[in-house]
Amino acid sequence: MPGAEHRSRPSSVLTTIVLGCVAILAFWWFGTPTSAGATPGTALVSAGELAGLLASFLVCAQVLLVARVPWFERAVGFDKLTSWHRSLGTTVVLLVVTHVLLMVVGGMFVDQATPWGEAMIMLRSYPEMLSALAGTAVFVVVGMSSARLMRRYLSHEWWFAVHLTIYLGIYLTFGHQVFGGRHLVGNPVAQTLWLTMYAGTGLAILWWRIGIPVLDNLRMGLRVETVVPEATGTVSVWLRGKGVDRLAARGGQFFLLRFMTAGHLATAHPYSVSIVPTDERLRFTIGALGDHSTAMRHIRPGTRVFVEGPFGRFTAGRSRSNRALLIAGGAGIGPVRALAEELVGAGRDVVVLHRGHSADRLALSREFPEAETLHYIPLTGRRRELGYDPLGPTSLGRLVPDIARRDVFICGPEGMTETVVASARALRVPRTAIHHEELSLS
Repeated sequence: MPGAEHRSRPSSVLTTIVLGCVAILAFWWFGTPTSAGATPGTALVSAGELAGLLASFLVCAQVLLVARVPWFERAVGFDKLTSWHRSLGTTVVLLVVTHVLLMVVGGMFVDQATPWGEAMIMLRSYPEMLSALAGTAVFVVVGMSSARLMRRYLSHEWWFAVHLTIYLGIYLTFGHQVFGGRHLVGNPVAQTLWLTMYAGTGLAILWWRIGIPVLDNLRMGLRVETVVPEATGTVSVWLRGKGVDRLAARGGQFFLLRFMTAGHLATAHPYSVSIVPTDERLRFTIGALGDHSTAMRHIRPGTRVFVEGPFGRFTAGRSRSNRALLIAGGAGIGPVRALAEELVGAGRDVVVLHRGHSADRLALSREFPEAETLHYIPLTGRRRELGYDPLGPTSLGRLVPDIARRDVFICGPEGMTETVVASARALRVPRTAIHHEELSLS
């Protein structure tokens, strides 16, 4: 049904987070004595306590955003959740550092001590301070590892390993919050609510990120059936198992795949389905874009596969029109192929534009038979050789004259996506009719 997936709105998730911050602010305000603002030192300490409380709440929100909670996924979509997770991560690290600095500087004024002297006083005076200090160091290291500059030098596997230590950082700082925080010590109700918030976050992670995926994979027993070369630098990996249809995956969605073999056990990578899944089979068409995806051609049949998903809102349910334009570049042809199958099956008029540097890179091109409701148009050649951009507004308007009345789905490299979005907007396609999704986990 067109537009069915628009019923859930990202604003509901944002509203929940904002209301949580407001509740923390109120909790801090009513729990802070009026004397706290009497001197610069006590005012700074009080502001530091607020920064710590907000950081504690937001780190739970940050973790929940990528805990695979179905409500979040349906309301927001995996790409936005990942983006919000990154933004909240930066905010949390800044709040943690601000908390430490304000507490030390404020304490210096109160105790008339040097920075080092005040740090020693705090270590001796506050419960669980050594573990909190270690946890703070973990937060800073994880934050630095996620910076764009550092990501250039870290492989995905190393980044992911460092990123996982954030759970250790959360654990190490929790005791200091409950037994050392002025707003929680001596307040059983507040301590219980704080413990419930952290326990609920932990249970959500255990259930949605571990429990459900493990149960699903034990039931399905997915294994690699075959690996098929599709085009230069692209292969299709076929998986076979039991009851795959119970995953309820749709064309355009993706899974996190972990191949249970040497070199692939450490991390799971996101790949989109390239056919509408059946009751026993899944297919992923993968372009060689990095070490993991390049190694796909060497995966042996029979290899056990652990999958999580499906994820994403790049689906037919987002369309509002009976006409659709699907634009694919590189490995983006996989989800576009599955999405086209579903849209055509629903009786939509579909145009597929397939962009590639050369004909030998147009994977799955033979799977788009010309039909009354499906029109496949390959667009090959480099821009400098062609002398123009096939996805620029002039060319796009000529290829698809009724583009303003179509939903536009885009899947491909970031630069191509930006070009198509700009061209579509120039051709009067409403923003709500332009759909694309990022699969990055970092």
